[in-house]
Amino acid sequence: MSGLSKRGIHIGPGEGEDVKNPVVRRLTFKLRAEHTNGALTAFESVAAPGEGPPLHFHVSQDEVLYVLEGRFRVQLDDQLEDAPAGTLVFFPRGVPHTWQNVGDASGRFLATMTPAGLEQFFERFGEVADDADKLEAFRTIGRDYGMEVVGPPLGASGLEGRR
Repeated sequence: MSGLSKRGIHIGPGEGEDVKNPVVRRLTFKLRAEHTNGALTAFESVAAPGEGPPLHFHVSQDEVLYVLEGRFRVQLDDQLEDAPAGTLVFFPRGVPHTWQNVGDASGRFLATMTPAGLEQFFERFGEVADDADKLEAFRTIGRDYGMEVVGPPLGASGLEGRR
């Protein structure tokens, strides 16, 4: 994938840049800031059953999550919603949110963030050792990129039983 193109960018199946991530099984950047003149970041993630990030919000980015495969549950502020394949969720900047794969198999989603700028968070978070405190690493690294952790992952919050 090359840099910014005035004619657009085409990314085929299986293309993109894989980045290790301690919260999900796989994260593949499809678009980065340098491809979109800073307009947006897009990535595909594969999450194992039970996986998901802590409750957090973005200071400067809006986020869209589109579920491609599997069954997820999302928390948007204090509201819980089921998110099977085909679901689109918009997380506005400043609103606490999280998600969890609640299915029995891996799930897959496409996320976009606008404007771009969180690529370095994912790269730094990917360098966290497997035996590290992932919640604390997410909190510390996230703060450097305008992300604030305000609660535990959905599976540890006690809210998942409400559905």
